[in-house]
Amino acid sequence: MLLPQKPLLPLGAALMASGLSISAFAAEGSESSKAAVLPTIKVEANAEVEKDGYRATTTRVGKTLQDPHDIPQAVTTVTNQLMEDQQVSSLKDALRNVAGLTFNAAEGGRAGDNMMLRGFYTFGDMYLDGIRDTAQYNRETFNLEQIDVLRGAGAMLFGRGQAGGVINQVSKVPHLGDKGKITGSVGMYGYYEMTGDFNKQITDTIAIRFNGMKRAEDGWRKNPAANDRPGLDRDGFAISAGIGLNTANEFILSHIRTTVNDKPDIGVSFDPATRKPQERFPAKYYWGTNNNFDKGTTNITTASFTHRFSPRSEWRTQLRYADYERSYWAKTPNLNNPPSALAVTGGNITRVMDYETLTIQSDYNQRFKLLGMNHEFLAGAEYLYEDSFRHSLQNFGGTTNATPPLFRPYKTNQAGNPVEFDSHSYAFYAQDTIEFIPKWKVTLGGRRDQMKAKYSSLTSPKLNYGEWSLRGALSYHFSDQSHFYIAYSDSFSPTADLYQLTVAPLPPERSQVKEIGAKWLLFDGDLALRAALYRADKQWERNTDLESTASVLTRKRRTDGIELELAGRITSNWEVFSGLALMDSEIRKVAINANPATGILTSANPGYEGQRSRNTPPFTFNLWTTYKLPYGWKVGGGVEVKGKRYGYNPSGTGPIPTLPSETEFHPNTAPAFMRWDAMVAYEQPKWAVRLNVQNVFNKLYYDSIYDNGGFLTPAMRRRAIMTAEYRF
Repeated sequence: MLLPQKPLLPLGAALMASGLSISAFAAEGSESSKAAVLPTIKVEANAEVEKDGYRATTTRVGKTLQDPHDIPQAVTTVTNQLMEDQQVSSLKDALRNVAGLTFNAAEGGRAGDNMMLRGFYTFGDMYLDGIRDTAQYNRETFNLEQIDVLRGAGAMLFGRGQAGGVINQVSKVPHLGDKGKITGSVGMYGYYEMTGDFNKQITDTIAIRFNGMKRAEDGWRKNPAANDRPGLDRDGFAISAGIGLNTANEFILSHIRTTVNDKPDIGVSFDPATRKPQERFPAKYYWGTNNNFDKGTTNITTASFTHRFSPRSEWRTQLRYADYERSYWAKTPNLNNPPSALAVTGGNITRVMDYETLTIQSDYNQRFKLLGMNHEFLAGAEYLYEDSFRHSLQNFGGTTNATPPLFRPYKTNQAGNPVEFDSHSYAFYAQDTIEFIPKWKVTLGGRRDQMKAKYSSLTSPKLNYGEWSLRGALSYHFSDQSHFYIAYSDSFSPTADLYQLTVAPLPPERSQVKEIGAKWLLFDGDLALRAALYRADKQWERNTDLESTASVLTRKRRTDGIELELAGRITSNWEVFSGLALMDSEIRKVAINANPATGILTSANPGYEGQRSRNTPPFTFNLWTTYKLPYGWKVGGGVEVKGKRYGYNPSGTGPIPTLPSETEFHPNTAPAFMRWDAMVAYEQPKWAVRLNVQNVFNKLYYDSIYDNGGFLTPAMRRRAIMTAEYRF
């Protein structure tokens, strides 16, 4: 698919307007222009600032560079140091540290990173450096500095989205000074990983950085008939160049490419007699074979220009082109028949996808004083073009042992119609934080999004959609170490880009989040403690499946919750990262859907009202802590706990799920679990070795659930990984 040329004209004009010119950057590095560099902004240090431990001190999740402590909304940051200590490689593993977050298992064929936060979908709320990254693929962490999770509705800052929050990946960028690191890891179940991170300073203001990764591992489950296992085989690189670093005009150009060649594992079935994971076949049974595949290639190119008018004023513009290609064939488990060597047993999930985006985003922020009051002003605009294609694969075989199924990567099904859309989205937004009296601040912001799209749907082929989003907060800073706030935010979705268009016009998705919170900095700012009490409401919730005819899941759903989080250093040797989330989630009003043939509206079974929402446990808890011992030794460990999670379809008009011969609501249920991890390391200034033992007690547990209730996926059993690291 080719991107249209028309949008490039206004994009070029916008870049010229923002002052992004080659001559400006060339002048920045010349001797004759040094006098023009604002001395108050110039950074004299030649080395990268020491990175955070477990408490992040900076974030751009609020669109400006600030301390998360100052944001009047709950924010969780998974730092690079935390990911390294845990030997984290994927985004999914990193997000195990986020309280109140759960994982879906390929819902609606949506394989890839698919999480729930506060009980709400996040597949439309994935970002990379503040720009949409909503494609269906598996993300790696080798090029991430940190992961910021802004909890609650974030449409005013980021555009259309959900009630749970925004997950923003923060890339590594070039810095002044020469620095490098090489790591190698080996472990059980065929695990190995190689990573490299190299930064080279070219001139006083120019540097380049390269990050690379190669990782492979096998699953612990096995097809007994074929002796085949699921597994991962992934590699990637990211290269970036910075010009004018730490000056008034800074330009960064980057490209990241990742490739995937996995053997997917859908999991095991639920037993309808018990509503628990089936026990007829051992949990170690895998229904796929080596013929199955999950192949994908992701290319993301970004240009970012920042002009600093003064230490209190900045204009930042980003331009990105991204292309996500993916094709997979996965086998679903079978409740009655064991796995077969020819991939005959079980169903087939196939997809071929190509998703391209072009984005330009420009933000201006300034701090100033007006009428005796301090202001922190933010304004910006955004344009997004999307071109999406999705279809099933062609079966070149059959369905029997004589002619078993055979699907090939990227070979599109000749039957049926693909799901396609292309869209243009425009947005502008403004926000001001005003200190109207000492220690008291009010934040008010609004955003307007407009989306025009064309779809392959025969019933609703076009969309012209506009919506306002609001954000407000009242903050009281008793001291520099304490922050108390009351906040409101909302979000929306046009019910089309990630959802099936409705047959009959129905209201759009809307979400509202009310939050009361407190944040404290302890031990001279080394340890951050936060608490939040919130209520999140969502109306006209849509299905995740683009092919679904029952697109509306619920008319109103609510989560009331309490969150506690601790991150940072208790002493110079003792670090901790921990979170507790208590969630009371329920369906308030059941779905209304339109018959695809007649358009007649039908209501879901009213028995779903008052029931706990899907994949939303009543509690989650996570803890990770490390302690530095004498002579370079370091020990650590942690635990992850999640309560029971439901899987069912709340939009059905038939009977509610029950146990056989009973009438009480009892859907398929993923059991609660507790997983323990441990770590011991020996660290020296130039090198280190580390042993991580994941799932120390070899617990059989299920970390992902298909939220419609079909199946769930067992997590990795006990695994030891040895890592060696060399720094220069």
